[in-house]
Amino acid sequence: MTSVHFEDANAVRPVLARPTKTSPLTKPAQSSVFDCEVAIIGAGPFGLSVAAHLAARGVSFRIFGRALDTWRNHMPKDMLLKSEGFGTCLFHPSKESTLKAYCEARGIPYADTAIPISLDLFLEYATWFRETYVPTLEEFDVTNLEACESGFALTLEDGRRLTARRVVLAIGITWFRNIPAEIADLDPAVTSHSYDHRDAAQFKDKEVVVLGAGASAVDLAALLNDSGASVTIVARDSALRYHTPPGPNDNSWWNRLRNPPTTLGPGWRSWAAARLPYLFRYVPEKLRLEIVRRHLGPAPGWFVRQRVEGKVRELLNCHLDAARMMGKRVILRVTDKRGEARTVECDHVVAATGFTMDLAKVSFIDPALRRQVETTGAAPKLSGNFETSLPGLYVVGPASANSFGPVMRFMTGAEYAAPTLAKHLARKSSV
Repeated sequence: MTSVHFEDANAVRPVLARPTKTSPLTKPAQSSVFDCEVAIIGAGPFGLSVAAHLAARGVSFRIFGRALDTWRNHMPKDMLLKSEGFGTCLFHPSKESTLKAYCEARGIPYADTAIPISLDLFLEYATWFRETYVPTLEEFDVTNLEACESGFALTLEDGRRLTARRVVLAIGITWFRNIPAEIADLDPAVTSHSYDHRDAAQFKDKEVVVLGAGASAVDLAALLNDSGASVTIVARDSALRYHTPPGPNDNSWWNRLRNPPTTLGPGWRSWAAARLPYLFRYVPEKLRLEIVRRHLGPAPGWFVRQRVEGKVRELLNCHLDAARMMGKRVILRVTDKRGEARTVECDHVVAATGFTMDLAKVSFIDPALRRQVETTGAAPKLSGNFETSLPGLYVVGPASANSFGPVMRFMTGAEYAAPTLAKHLARKSSV
């Protein structure tokens, strides 16, 4: 999820617009005078990295959102990140902004590869990054975004309204949870998404089914099992394809030639995805969407294997056909590849079934604004500068993957997105 080359520059104090309180408006402002040049919505890795690069360039901006909310409140506690150390960074032009530099300055054990990064360490580092490079983050959610004359109007959760000439949507995965249709109509008390769980203590002595075979499914299954739940993983995959653990020959010249290391993992396809996102837009759309869907599919980290194998029941090669309630219990009907059906009973079913990047799911975006945004697949269609078909509206993060490739599904994508967008916005603001 993050890495490599940085400009050799000293840390620069942010030059930002001071947060100001504005009176609530009854309708979008129709004025050429804006409260800020750029408004960033979202304070995850992409939002913070864009803000840090804008600050380094002296561009006036304001940024809104809970800092690292997905990571802080929606990832299993005690989790280890799949990304290697050199792929777990936020981005500012200074070399001192990396996780490696942070750990070295504090005597924290670190290696570019082979030493898994804990969620707690990443959050400590991310907090330091925010306080150092993005100190003016305003931790308010945006509840409405609409177009106004020559710009955009935002409403914050406390009722304040403000206008911005340009808006960057860096909203991560929060709005995009994918719930299978088979369980969508069940009692909400017995269904959830993996995004909903940081702690699993409430499932002690419960029978829980986890749908999915990726990292989120397996990490959550391990957490549930550790918390005293009886866990079953149900997945279409024929096996849980764990990442390969580090080996003694990983750094040999021959292995590095055959499988070059990248922030997305080893291999030439990952190398192309990580290093050449600007070319991805020129791939025919049908092939682009297929690459994003298939490349870097479900793959739990190697280090979680010992917490799952032999401890969690696995029903693989199985497709979920239907679900119903029997009293307070959930009855799932699954069919395997041979066509044989069986039922699985549980107290709760968790969909670890990923995310669908569809702006129609983002409730704070005004429908009239959303209709002006062209799509590729369900995601926004973007220019080479991350601009949507609505001038002045930009999208970074996982929702940009259909335009820039699978690297944008991971925090490492901000290494390209943040400086590219900041350079563009700096040029625009100077006109």
